[in-house]
Amino acid sequence: MHPLKTTVWCGIHAGNIIGPYFFENDQGVAVTVTAERYQDMIRHFLVPEMEEQGLQDMWFQQDGATAHTARSTIQLLNDVFPRRLISRNGDLAWPARSPDLTAPDFFLWGFLKSKVYVNKPQTIQHLKDNIRHAIEEIQPEMLHDVMKNVLKRAESCIANRGHHLADILF
Repeated sequence: MHPLKTTVWCGIHAGNIIGPYFFENDQGVAVTVTAERYQDMIRHFLVPEMEEQGLQDMWFQQDGATAHTARSTIQLLNDVFPRRLISRNGDLAWPARSPDLTAPDFFLWGFLKSKVYVNKPQTIQHLKDNIRHAIEEIQPEMLHDVMKNVLKRAESCIANRGHHLADILF
């Protein structure tokens, strides 16, 4: 449906979006996210961004992608987010295949796709510019609502004892 693609990471919290961070080589071509590349992003992008924004004592939540859960990645994340890691092999186990419970999955990626492809970008640079612009347009009030929704979803999951959340609408 959308021929132009890029590999992008964003963090989301009630205050703003951290990112985007594009996984690409020195020539600007999208690359596969490996454990090493993911760790490099954490060290050289995420940690400095958090320091710049004064974000402390945050919890970090991620899915179970192999690059995210490699032993060396988990160790790094434990160093950066001591006792505040929500992940497979983290401080708080995260259910496998649970996109209904992560703000990037149930909100951010769909929201961005609905915005960035509207003007049919013809180049990767145009696509990346659209992603940046769409992120800048997201208002803090929307993010507060998204985080409230995250809590409702987690509470529903707990009430349902971790089983499938049928027909979830929030």
